[in-house]
Amino acid sequence: MRLVVLAIVLAFPFLDLLVTARFARWTGVPVWFWLLSSALAGLCVLRHERVEFRARTVAAMHGDVPLLRGLVDSGRKVAAALLLIVPGVLSDVLALLLLLLPINQSGSLRPQPADAGRGYRGGKALEGEWRRES
Repeated sequence: MRLVVLAIVLAFPFLDLLVTARFARWTGVPVWFWLLSSALAGLCVLRHERVEFRARTVAAMHGDVPLLRGLVDSGRKVAAALLLIVPGVLSDVLALLLLLLPINQSGSLRPQPADAGRGYRGGKALEGEWRRES
């Protein structure tokens, strides 16, 4: 089983470059353009995710957003960026599918409570009276 997985991992880049060359011949666009444009797109996604990950981590530390949701979303985007940097059309299609997956999107269709995502905001105390019911 290990040899099968190793063969697939080693054969994927060659198959990907072969498909890219055929796709470039079919579209009439040079191969270097496909490879360069996807690598630049991957670098842009990676750079943007680096900045966004910092902001998400700071927001999670303040209690504004859940930490695991941000980590999974960042991991998905970093994996897609690395697939875009890898030369080939098949890896680009896999990266685009990974980016289009609706995993951990903040704009969900479920109704959210009014205080969703707010967390603890230090310094604000709730005033009121209470009593223990026995």
